[in-house]
Amino acid sequence: MTSAELLVDAFERIRATVADVVEGLTPDQLAFRVQDSANSIAWLVWHLTRVQDDHVADAARREQVWTAEGWAERFALPFAASATGYGHRPAQVAQVTATADLLSGYHDAVHARTTEYVRGLDNRSLARIVDESWQPPVTLGVRLISVIADDLQHIGQAAFVRGLLTGR
Repeated sequence: MTSAELLVDAFERIRATVADVVEGLTPDQLAFRVQDSANSIAWLVWHLTRVQDDHVADAARREQVWTAEGWAERFALPFAASATGYGHRPAQVAQVTATADLLSGYHDAVHARTTEYVRGLDNRSLARIVDESWQPPVTLGVRLISVIADDLQHIGQAAFVRGLLTGR
């Protein structure tokens, strides 16, 4: 297995879990928060997808799927198009509402773009510095692992909330 194949497998697992978590839930269930300061499934899935879209687009030097394919307009959220959810306060979290189809559709579009890009990477390209503002500077490989780790954490949180709501 190559490094690229390993990364694609990780992103595939995230995509499958996103689909499982949102499947069959109503917009009200997706917007449910355990308490006022907690994140909803809708916000968690939107946020993990926005971060993946933002980071992979930056690394690939492409426009984000969010703006390039009209997802910002479809979601019609009251945030700047550049918002990823980072630093959102509870009131902003509550503003992220969506259907399961909208959430999974956006995630599927980002997933397709991500895996297309990642499939073309080799070990040399994974060593490319993509962010010099950290010490040590961040390589593409480290950035992608960071995205995967963040996605897994957030989809796990969303799965927990689904379990509270549905018992599954």
